[in-house]
Amino acid sequence: MNVENQPLVKLSKILLPSTHLNLGLIKNSVKAMNKEEAAFTYLREKFPRLSEAKLKEGIIIGPQLRDIMKDKYLEKLLPDEEKAVWNSLKFVVKGFLGNRRAQNYEDLVNNLSQSYQKLDCNMSLKIHFHLSHLDFSQRIVV
Repeated sequence: MNVENQPLVKLSKILLPSTHLNLGLIKNSVKAMNKEEAAFTYLREKFPRLSEAKLKEGIIIGPQLRDIMKDKYLEKLLPDEEKAVWNSLKFVVKGFLGNRRAQNYEDLVNNLSQSYQKLDCNMSLKIHFHLSHLDFSQRIVV
């Protein structure tokens, strides 16, 4: 109602930057990890060239993201609460931000949001905006 001009691009043609969302979700999960636990130590050993400061802040690049998402050993090292967040994160990445959207993507995103709250994770503004605007994401063709 408040728009004066027609948009230049149709809403159905807008693609959200899923890689940036994936990296943001991973960043929040790594930042919430207990730094003295075996899982964080494993990440430190897995990426020896990554500085301690970057690892503590969860700054990970695309190839490292793919390695982490495929890693089964990391899941075994996580405590129960962190494992719940990690599993929810993997379901969202695969069922919502991937090439195909699952039928229950709203449930997947809500589970991730609830597990973040249980772990007291802080969400970045772009992730919070994205998770709270699922109706807009539903119209987007991925």
